[in-house]
Amino acid sequence: MLLRFAVANHLSIRERQELSFAASSLRDRDDGLIDCKAVQSGSVLPAIVIYGANASGKSNIVNAIATMQKLVLLSHTRGDPGGGVPRHAFKLDTTCSQTPSRFEIDFVIDDVRYHYGFETTDDVFAAEWLYEFPKSHRRRMFERDNSGFNFGRWLRGQNNNIAGLTRPNSLFLSAAAQNGHEQLSTIYEYFRSIEFANTISIPGVRASSQFAGDGPDARVIKFLESINTGVIDYRKRETEIPEEGREMHREISALFKRFLGDSVKFDLGDDEDKRVAIELAHRGRKGESVYLDMDSESAGTRRLLIVLGLAYKALDKGTLLCIDEVDASLHTYASEAILKLFCQPEINRNGAQLIATTHNTNLMMKSSVLRRDQLWFTEKTLEGATELYPLTDIRTRKDDNIELGYLQGRFGALPSDDITLPLHESN
Repeated sequence: MLLRFAVANHLSIRERQELSFAASSLRDRDDGLIDCKAVQSGSVLPAIVIYGANASGKSNIVNAIATMQKLVLLSHTRGDPGGGVPRHAFKLDTTCSQTPSRFEIDFVIDDVRYHYGFETTDDVFAAEWLYEFPKSHRRRMFERDNSGFNFGRWLRGQNNNIAGLTRPNSLFLSAAAQNGHEQLSTIYEYFRSIEFANTISIPGVRASSQFAGDGPDARVIKFLESINTGVIDYRKRETEIPEEGREMHREISALFKRFLGDSVKFDLGDDEDKRVAIELAHRGRKGESVYLDMDSESAGTRRLLIVLGLAYKALDKGTLLCIDEVDASLHTYASEAILKLFCQPEINRNGAQLIATTHNTNLMMKSSVLRRDQLWFTEKTLEGATELYPLTDIRTRKDDNIELGYLQGRFGALPSDDITLPLHESN
């Protein structure tokens, strides 16, 4: 369960920006809050929706979470021993290239709160730390800086041995998990559990291959039917892989084998001449089921298949899902229905959480499940840096028209309305 995430000096984010799932004291509906014994208030938010103008940095907040996850999961196994650390410092201030990027996160596992973070330059991880809060006090698990490692007595295992295996450009948490550290593997798995839905345009072949194994979850089909997409069922159909597709597979396999060795394989399956395709059923004029391939489905239906598959996975496991542009190719009612999956306790029984970016202002007023403290905004400063802030930083009342207030500019995070269009000059 995510409590807080903070980042500094990453992409358009220069100064430290923080996103918090802490529920405020506002007198809004509270039946959708998630019980959490590890926080003083006893509950946290199930979802946060981030608004902002184009290029204001909404997607970069999600990207920062994905970057932190990637560095935790892969810095030890995939990092180039002499290749430094892949990072994206704020480019509009030249001093930022010499300043570390910083990532911090607070989360809960089995009613215990953890605080983890690190700082990185282009070359090395300059600092790394992990603390746990079993009750109200803090326990140091480990700290790392340029002078070395400092382990707390609560962290058991082969700490010093693993420290010796940790490269300057890999995280200790990443190295520990790869070397079977029992306590830290639990923390590592938290990062592995986070899912992302960042792709807006979903090709038919991807949507089909995503569910080629077990097929779409029955709940996904029911959801699609309930919002009047016309989908009522699905089937799997075996199709021949064209020769050009098989040749491309062979060439890609050879390329990866050349650079990565035999450890990476691309199997087409038991029968390399065929693949399984998913077709969705629609009700025909006489009530019969008419099946359409994925290329015949709308962009919205294809994206919903992917997003809903990830949403139900998060709901089942009680994990975090981040959706960039939740409204892309989707009607307002479909976007709201996705939010309801996380904000209604009768559906979200395991404490799953959602971070979504959007431009859809209708969700501010039309949604029956969003509280005011679930609305956040991004805005660019005059220096081009992203600032992230919640609606609760601004005085509002429960019965205010939040959508109208936002569109009138009361909360910021809007593009300029003083737009001068370029004139078209013919030659």
